[in-house]
Amino acid sequence: MASVLVLGAEPLARRWWAVAALAALSAWYARYGRPLIRDGVEDHRAYVYLAGAALLFVPAVALVSSASFALFALCPQAYMLMSALRATLVVLALNVMDVGVAYLGSRDWADTAEGPLPVAVLVVLASAVFGTWARGVALENDERAVLIDELTRSRAEVARLSHEAGALAERQRLAGEVHDTVAQGLTSIIMLVQAAEAEVDRDAGLARQHLALALDAARDNLHEARAIVGALTPRGLEGSSLADALSRLTDRFTSETGTPATFRAGGSADGLPTAVQVAVLRATQESLTNVHRHAGAASVAVDLERGEDLVVVRIADDGCGFDPATRTGGYGLSGMRARVQQVSGTLEVSSVPGRGTTVQVEVPVR
Repeated sequence: MASVLVLGAEPLARRWWAVAALAALSAWYARYGRPLIRDGVEDHRAYVYLAGAALLFVPAVALVSSASFALFALCPQAYMLMSALRATLVVLALNVMDVGVAYLGSRDWADTAEGPLPVAVLVVLASAVFGTWARGVALENDERAVLIDELTRSRAEVARLSHEAGALAERQRLAGEVHDTVAQGLTSIIMLVQAAEAEVDRDAGLARQHLALALDAARDNLHEARAIVGALTPRGLEGSSLADALSRLTDRFTSETGTPATFRAGGSADGLPTAVQVAVLRATQESLTNVHRHAGAASVAVDLERGEDLVVVRIADDGCGFDPATRTGGYGLSGMRARVQQVSGTLEVSSVPGRGTTVQVEVPVR
């Protein structure tokens, strides 16, 4: 606008009117053109904007010929608002109007060919190059925006799935802990109270002994429940080794069930990771519970062996046994196996009807 006002050869009044038309064109762009380009709109609004821009541009050129340099700003906008073919047609139309207005103003084709026509050709070429580049950048930005949106949704989905997986893992952990501790503890309490009821009239001292064991079991069960909530170390392993915990477990089994249980440790089990100790202890607890419930055994033996890179616990009874191929178990065996697998271990059950059952747990020690 300053060049039109200062460099134009036309009368001052015409230059001022041309400046006013270009100022209106700038305002039209700021109000309508820029938002359309920013939002990537390609519909009838783009045509309305370009038509309005042409209506403001043509009077400016008719008043001052040097206003045709506004084409350098106006033509690339067509490429930003519509497809390349349509934009090229719009650019050609604008330049034809520019050249036509210049010719009508001078009625001298020679002057038109020397001035406005070369400018029009230059504008068409520059607009095509710049407009194509700008549209390519805009399309690339749109693609990046789509990718960013997809990435954002993917991250949200991953976060949701991770939360669900964590919740499921926590439910499975609680289910296993409740089964291995609270459920078994309550079973022991019920069994001891029933034994006390049966002995209360015949042997009050033995009944009191059973009640004392039931009270101890209740206290241990309460502690285990608190440990589950806080994900703490089981009470049997607090301040003692795995071998000591298994020894106490077999002694309690004998006291509560009357079935002799022996424990033997081969090698030191000190220094084992807590997760490994918990898995071995829980597997032994569940195995002894199964012996009491199902085996009808006269005796049971628990052996713990520690090698350089492996810890093995074996629970063998002389009960009724079963056929592993046909036996459908509940949560017990599957729960034991799942817990052992969490520490990269294996659980094997070997049994023959009438010849007892052996459960062997092997856990690698790294």
